[in-house]
Amino acid sequence: MDTTPKDIAPIAGRTGPTRRRLLGAALALNVIAPLGLARAASAAPASAAPASSGAVRSGGTGSPARLTLPAPTGPFPVGMVPLHLRDESRLDPNARPGRFRELMATVWYPARVANADAYPLAPWMTEGALKAFLDDTGFPLPPELVPLTAGHQGAPVHRSGRPLPVVLYSHGAGGHRGDHTIMVQELASHGFAVVTVDHTHDGITEFPDGTVVTRDGVAPGLYPKDYAADLLFLLERVVDLAGGRNPDVDVRALPAGLLGGLDARNIGVSGWSKGGTAAALAMVADRRIRAGLTLDGRMESNPAITTDIDRPFMMMTAVYARATSPYVETFWGHLRGWRLDVQATGALHVSYGDNMALIPQAGRLIGMTEQQIQSQVGTLDPDRGALIQQAYPRAFFDLHLRNRHCGNLLDGPSKSFPEVVYHP
Repeated sequence: MDTTPKDIAPIAGRTGPTRRRLLGAALALNVIAPLGLARAASAAPASAAPASSGAVRSGGTGSPARLTLPAPTGPFPVGMVPLHLRDESRLDPNARPGRFRELMATVWYPARVANADAYPLAPWMTEGALKAFLDDTGFPLPPELVPLTAGHQGAPVHRSGRPLPVVLYSHGAGGHRGDHTIMVQELASHGFAVVTVDHTHDGITEFPDGTVVTRDGVAPGLYPKDYAADLLFLLERVVDLAGGRNPDVDVRALPAGLLGGLDARNIGVSGWSKGGTAAALAMVADRRIRAGLTLDGRMESNPAITTDIDRPFMMMTAVYARATSPYVETFWGHLRGWRLDVQATGALHVSYGDNMALIPQAGRLIGMTEQQIQSQVGTLDPDRGALIQQAYPRAFFDLHLRNRHCGNLLDGPSKSFPEVVYHP
């Protein structure tokens, strides 16, 4: 008998399209042969800006170059630093007995213009996590082709005299904290600090000692409320950083200007899929979170979200929309403050994440047809999809964390984005 609660998305339950189903479908299409012969191209120089998502560049020797993410549009270069965190208030039922919950997080931030290029660009995933990711998805992509981010590892923080507003980010089931790097580095380039987290045992993460943890062999499972607990713990670590305290378990050195550089009184939260539900739960639990954004969140949890939220909240929907999901419609009814529901025509569940840019590039490398690619990411043009996930979250957090009304993007249908439908 199935005893899984019917109003929750468990670790191996009804979490929407999994990465293996989305990416691993290429195997069933018998299109993997070209990558078996692919050779890695030379890495792009650290100072090179990532190219548009729309083209797969040549490495100059006939071999394919690495995939790319769209460049952020802000005035600041982007810096990043990983954090190894331990929550000594929670034992982890998925770890060895007596072990506290451990998490890997990354802080993304605007870096100083003067010397950011002296710091290397960070990869989209660490080496060990990437290998596990490619094994899990079944996507036959050489690791050397996976993109670099725009984030300069350890670069000094740009300080303007005011602390940086903060956005927390939660990935979906089976994901990783790099899933929405397009959105994250866009926010950082415009002056936000964004803190992303791997939900250990419900995704793929690598710790500093090289230990890689995946979803394999997990017993109890993780639920949206567990994700939310991770987000609330992350919020406290933001408080530590804002107060000049280094929360890293290994006490590794942090970039110049990070300690004391975050604004713990000006925090937003965002998340995709299960992480979008967790974002709402965290917002209900802690009023210090001033604004929330869900990217096609199921809004399905146990207990159900029945508490009214009187702070700003935006939904970017696709598969899990008010017209198709009673959970999303019910959640919408509990939003008592500023609210907005937008949906990009032709978008699927993955269309608001990095897969929107990466799957078309990788698919063309391995010989997938455009129809096969669209079956994975939808009919929304990938470049337009990337622009949407850059523009709308930034406009939302600009307005509600910085009181900056940048244009009329949030006021109603926009001529700049005719494919985005506004649901009243």
